[in-house]
Amino acid sequence: MRVARRYLIGGRVQGVGFRYFAEDVARREGVRGWVRNLPDGRVEVAADGDVESIERFEQSIRHGPRGARVDTFEVFDDVPGDHGSGFNVR
Repeated sequence: MRVARRYLIGGRVQGVGFRYFAEDVARREGVRGWVRNLPDGRVEVAADGDVESIERFEQSIRHGPRGARVDTFEVFDDVPGDHGSGFNVR
């Protein structure tokens, strides 16, 4: 079963390679979607995939790459959509 989630992640998450970390994890897990920096300093992620892949992806981005500090982590259920065939950094 496919699920989709959107994440808003705050803390020290810009300037530490967070988007590229998320892209790498998504590709490894077969998750589709995108990641982008927000003007307020947070990172936004939209992801869809099978339940197990999304859970592994979510566990990884809760911590982020070395140098990141995740202070806030909001999760919103979404409707699986057409994210194309891969995962993009915006």
